[in-house]
Amino acid sequence: MKKIHLLLIKAFIKPFLATFFVVMFILLMFFLFKWIDDLIGKGFEWYTILELMAYASAANVSMALPLSVLLSSIMTFGTLGENYELVAIKSAGISLQKAMRPLFVVIIMLTIGSFLFSNYMLPKANLKFSSLLYDVRNKKLAFLIKPGVFNNSIPNYSIRVDAKDEDGTLHNIMIYDHKGTNGVPKVIMAKQGQMNKTADGKFLLLNLKDGVQYEEQPSSSGAYNPRQVFNRSRFKETEPRFDLSSFEMNRTDPNAFGNSTPMLNLKGITKKGDSLGKLLDTLNMSTDRVVANNFKQFNVTKGYSKVKMAPKQIGEATLNSIPGGFKKLALDNASNTVSGIMQNLANTGPRHDDLVGEIIFTRIEYQRKFTLAASCILLFFIGAPLGAIIRKGGMGLPVVIAISFFLVYHIITTVAEKSAREGNLNPIFAMWIAVIVLSPLAVFLTYKATVDSALFDVNYYKQVFNKLLRIKQKQA
Repeated sequence: MKKIHLLLIKAFIKPFLATFFVVMFILLMFFLFKWIDDLIGKGFEWYTILELMAYASAANVSMALPLSVLLSSIMTFGTLGENYELVAIKSAGISLQKAMRPLFVVIIMLTIGSFLFSNYMLPKANLKFSSLLYDVRNKKLAFLIKPGVFNNSIPNYSIRVDAKDEDGTLHNIMIYDHKGTNGVPKVIMAKQGQMNKTADGKFLLLNLKDGVQYEEQPSSSGAYNPRQVFNRSRFKETEPRFDLSSFEMNRTDPNAFGNSTPMLNLKGITKKGDSLGKLLDTLNMSTDRVVANNFKQFNVTKGYSKVKMAPKQIGEATLNSIPGGFKKLALDNASNTVSGIMQNLANTGPRHDDLVGEIIFTRIEYQRKFTLAASCILLFFIGAPLGAIIRKGGMGLPVVIAISFFLVYHIITTVAEKSAREGNLNPIFAMWIAVIVLSPLAVFLTYKATVDSALFDVNYYKQVFNKLLRIKQKQA
């Protein structure tokens, strides 16, 4: 490897790693903002949230990697152009294409790595992320008593306090116990109380002082009866126990989500697509058979008639040709036939749409494995010439230009994917349309950078504008 190649690789690796981790951090912040309500106040251990963020980071690679390649390419060649190192390289007889070759080898390695990652590691990360996020979202809120508000977090209990001290002491406590009361709750009132947990953390102990307990025995029917027995008992101190098992987070088996398309590799997606296709064919054949049976006429001696006849439109002449005693019967039979067909279509229609949607989604996910790798190459050939043309390094102008081009790429991909999932666009074409649209731009920018075009030089456009203005003045 030549020293110039080593120089270029070092100049590319540093901004690439920096931008990659910065973008990953920003995407993780977006993730936390999105799910903050499901994470805060549930008493999770720190390693649970860290595990969830690690799986989310793997899912964000599909956005962070192409953007990092684009931004670092612009920064690398922009810095070389700004420091006149690119001019020195060209003066040594090395063209821009030759200068890009060592970086192109690095991009090819990143492309292969991104494909292997999206095919083998990303499905497992998505599987773990989905199962853990499901458990997090379904865990109940941590037991938190707020003054003046009834808390129903513990099943079969409603608890309210008037005040709560900083040390956890509760004042004017009211507890409604609906457990086993057959509709008539048991009421416990106390002037003061203290919350504690058992050593294993499975039960909440509420130490109550100076209180009274009200309990009514319901009638046999469960309805309120003014003659029913009313019990009132006072206590100096009592300690009811509340079960906290419903607040524990139960970890779901990740294999329960294993058949979801984002959790499969290429082989699994192909197998699932074939299975869905067979299910769709079976559903279509069953629907055709049921609909056809509604049109067959029963014959006592020959069974179902197999005589094929051309369809006829029913009009007044046809109805008039039916004997008067059979008109109502004929219309009822026709109405029943149509009703049977419509009922069958109403039952099978939603299932048919679901299968078609799942098949389209499998095709989209299959192509997504390749588009992540292809986007790295495409955005490199956009970023490297752009950096050589604008000749500006750092985090200023390169960041603005990189984000602008990446937004164009991302918007095209997102809109096309949505159209494909709605059935308005071919899934293969939809996933590759951004590459198809931006590839001519990459070729154009590479050509402009090779011939040292002043594409983004403001002074160049001022000179052209002044020249055109002088020509127009002479003609006038």
